[in-house]
This record gives sequence, structure tokens and C-alpha cells, in this order.
Amino acid sequence: MKYPRRALENINAGSMADIAFLLLVFFLVTTTMNPEIGIPRKLPPPEDSSGEVKRRNVLNIMVNEKNQLLVANRYIEMRELTQLTKEFIVNPQNKDELPEKEIRYIEGLGEVAVSKQIISLKNDAKTNYGTYVAIQDALSLAYHEVRNECSKNLFNTSFDALIESKDIERIKIVKSLYPQQISEVQPNI
Repeated sequence: MKYPRRALENINAGSMADIAFLLLVFFLVTTTMNPEIGIPRKLPPPEDSSGEVKRRNVLNIMVNEKNQLLVANRYIEMRELTQLTKEFIVNPQNKDELPEKEIRYIEGLGEVAVSKQIISLKNDAKTNYGTYVAIQDALSLAYHEVRNECSKNLFNTSFDALIESKDIERIKIVKSLYPQQISEVQPNI
């Protein structure tokens, strides 16, 4: 069926812009966008007023452009990083080459020995992002496992269970015993 030319000229399209605008507003309001989530890190406070940190208290992790890990002046495989980091954090035998411990008062525990450990991570500018993320995951896993073991020893329950039950007091105690202190040095450019 053919419409006369005159009939098409009489259709009012003025409200089409309003409808398009309303649809645009609807989609903008109802659409959710996930913000990028980074890796949360808190820089450790200076050890004393001079800002000097003893060499034994720092675990230096360096990654070169070939994605090789140099930890404590020796090359290691990625699979070794978590265990090596756990040993550094805890220092179970109080070895002289691992972090020293200081006596601190922790609410709910009293005076306890707390490691002065700091983990320093330095990447080359050409390090793969996947390697960087794998290192961050290994370090987070080390702290997580140490905190789980500590929580089981102190409270006969895992750190995960404390988080799930939102037991703020006990979470704070475990985090005070093993604070996550990871410092990132600017990459070589």
C-alpha cells in the first residue's frame, strides 16, 4: 500500500527525541559498572625515628625483565615464594638472618614477641603483569596461611572462620601479631 506523500509529512516526530532521551537516561541509571579493584597495600611505618630499618628485617624480592625471582640474593622458583615468605614472617627458630622480634603489648594477649618483618618488592619495568600478580598472590597467601595457623593455635579456629563470623577483636589480635607489611619500590625504567 502506498501512502500519499502528504500523509507522511503530517507525522509528528517531535516526541521521538524525548523518548530516545528517556531510554538513554534509563540505561545510564540501571547499568552498573564495576570499578577496577587494585591490590590493597599499606606501607609499613618507619621502625624508629631515623627511618632506618635493619637489613635482616627486610625480605628483598626482585623481579627482572625475564620474570626471574631473586629473593634474599638467590634465584628461586615461583612455587617456593610462599613457603620462603612464611618462614621469613614467622622466624620460628629466631635465626639471626631472619627478622628480629620485639615485645609488644597486644590487647587480649598481653606482652608477646612480634616480628619486625617487612617485605620489599621491586620489579623491572619490563616484568610481565601476570608475574607481578602471581607474586602478589603468593605473598598474600603466605600471610593468610600464617594468620590461619596463628588463629588455630590461639583460638582453636581458623582466621577464615574469624572473618566469616566477624569476630573483630580476634581478627585484630591476629593481624597485630602478623601485620602485612609489603613495600613496593619503584621499578627500574
